[in-house]
Amino acid sequence: MHYMLCKNRVEDFDRWRRVFDSHADAHRDAGLNLLHLLRDNTDPNMVVFLFRVDDLDRAQAFIQAPAASDAADTSGVIGKAEISILTD
Repeated sequence: MHYMLCKNRVEDFDRWRRVFDSHADAHRDAGLNLLHLLRDNTDPNMVVFLFRVDDLDRAQAFIQAPAASDAADTSGVIGKAEISILTD
């Protein structure tokens, strides 16, 4: 089983969350199933989320697509997202 762990610093969590939630269908289409969404206890604009990856090729294509970069810009991600693919 594969997982994708993502860590983002965002300008405004509420704005980021609205954009993130609006991409739920695209996540599922890419074989990504959200397991956890967490916020840092001392910095609420630091978010960490974990997806179960059903199809590694589709997931990697999704995160490399220009639409992912556009969504990050629209949602207010600061800097480059940290993304790790993990295996159990």
